Amino acid sequence: MSAAINYQVNIADVQEVDVLVVGGGPAGIAAAVAAARAGAVTAIVERYGFFGGNATAGLVGPFMTSYSDDGKTQLVKGVFNELVLRMEKVGGALHPEHVRAGSAYAGFFIKGHDHVTPFEPEAVKLIAAEMLEEAGVQMFLHSFVMDALVEDGKVTGIVLVNKSGVQAIRAKVTVDCSADGDVAYRAGCEMAVGRETDGLTQPMTMFFRVAGVDDAEIQRYVDEHPEEQHLLFHSLIEEKRKTGEWRVPKNHLGIYRTLQPGVYRVNTSRVQGLDGTNVRDLTRAEIEGRRQAFELLDFFRKYIPGFKHATLIDTAVQIGVRETRRIVGEYVLTADDLTSGRAFDDVIALYGYPIDIHSPDRVTTEFDNTYHTANIYQLPYRILVPRAMDGLLVAGRCVSATHEALGAIRVMPCAFALGQAAGAAAALASAEGIEPRRVDPGKLQQLLREQDVVLP
Repeated sequence: MSAAINYQVNIADVQEVDVLVVGGGPAGIAAAVAAARAGAVTAIVERYGFFGGNATAGLVGPFMTSYSDDGKTQLVKGVFNELVLRMEKVGGALHPEHVRAGSAYAGFFIKGHDHVTPFEPEAVKLIAAEMLEEAGVQMFLHSFVMDALVEDGKVTGIVLVNKSGVQAIRAKVTVDCSADGDVAYRAGCEMAVGRETDGLTQPMTMFFRVAGVDDAEIQRYVDEHPEEQHLLFHSLIEEKRKTGEWRVPKNHLGIYRTLQPGVYRVNTSRVQGLDGTNVRDLTRAEIEGRRQAFELLDFFRKYIPGFKHATLIDTAVQIGVRETRRIVGEYVLTADDLTSGRAFDDVIALYGYPIDIHSPDRVTTEFDNTYHTANIYQLPYRILVPRAMDGLLVAGRCVSATHEALGAIRVMPCAFALGQAAGAAAALASAEGIEPRRVDPGKLQQLLREQDVVLP
C-alpha cells in the first residue's frame, strides 16, 4: 500500500435545508415526501439518476406483503399506498388487494406472500420522482455521500460529490436512508453488523428478468405439483446439485411473474460470505451474481417447464444487498418483540411479514420454523434514533435491530413505513428546534395518522 495522501478542498457550494434525506430508495422516498408535506424545506440525495433503490436499481420485486400475516388487514399505507395507486393508473402496478398467496405474482409461495405488489421498475422511477417534485423536495441525483458533518456530537449535514464537484448540504435534521447506514457510520455512531455469533450477513442476490416464458405451462406444472409450493423444484435442484449442474447455494426457485406476459423476475442467485460495504467484495459479488444469472438461465431452459425458450432481458444495475450495518439505537428490536407482538408507546408502524433469513453460510429454506411472528407486530420510534448522536435519524434496513429481527423488517414495504415515520419526525424536530430523540411520540403519531399511516 502506498503512502497516505493529505487532500483538502474548500467547499463553496453549500445548501441549507430543514431536513436532508440521504438515499432515494423506498425509505428515502417516503421520508422526503413525508417531511416536505409536513412543511419542512427538504432535500434528497441519491447516487443514481433515478429513485427507487432496490425496487429499480436492484430489480427487486414484487413488493413483499404490506398486509397482516393472515392477509386480512393492510398495514402499510401512506406514501407506499399512494405510490402503488398512482403506478396502477399508468399500468405500472397491481394493488396488493388483488394478489393472493400461491399465485404466479407471488412466486407460487404461500407463507409471507399474501397480497404482494407486482410493479414495473420504470413506473417507480417516474411516479416517485413526480411525488417528490410535487412535494417541493430539492433533488440531488448522481450524488455520492463523501462524509458526514459533525459538530459537538450532532450531525449537521453531509459532504457530497457529483458532476458539479464537491458540495455540502447543512440540515437541522439528517435522515440516513442509505441502507448501509453510511451517514451514521461516517458520523461515528455505534454500529452492529450481521449475526452476533460471527458477524456474517445474509447473502446478496443478483436479480434478473427473463422473457419468453410460457405462463400457462409453468402454472400447469405448479397446479399439478401442489407439494412444491414454497419449495419450487426443490427435489430437482437437490438432484442436480449432486451432479454439479446446480451450484447456487439455494435449494429452490424464486421466480415471480411480472405484469408483462411471459416476463419473470428471478430471485435465485445467491452470493455468500462477502461484505456489501467493501468495494472489493461488492465488485466480486456483481461479477459472480451475473455469472450465476447466465448459469441459471441455461438450467431453466433445460429443466424448468415453460422456460425452454426464455431469453435474458437484463440483470440489475446493482446486486441486491440484504444486510450490512445497523445502528445501535435507543432501542434494539428483537425477534421476541415480533413473535410476542409487544406493544410500544412510541409505535410508528405496524407490520406482519415473517422472519425471513437467508443463511449467510448454508443452504437453507428462508422461512424456517424457528420463529412464529405475531399476526401484527409494532415498530417503535426509538429504533430510528441513534443511541449517542443528535441531529440524525435512520430508516430502512439499517435501523436498530438484531440480525433475526432484521430478517422480517428489511423488506421494501416496511422500509416505506419506517422512512415515512423518520421523515415526519424530522419535520417535527426541525419545526420545534429540538433533537429528534425529543420528539413527542403522541405528536408524531398524530401527524402520521394525518398522512394515512395505519397505527393501533
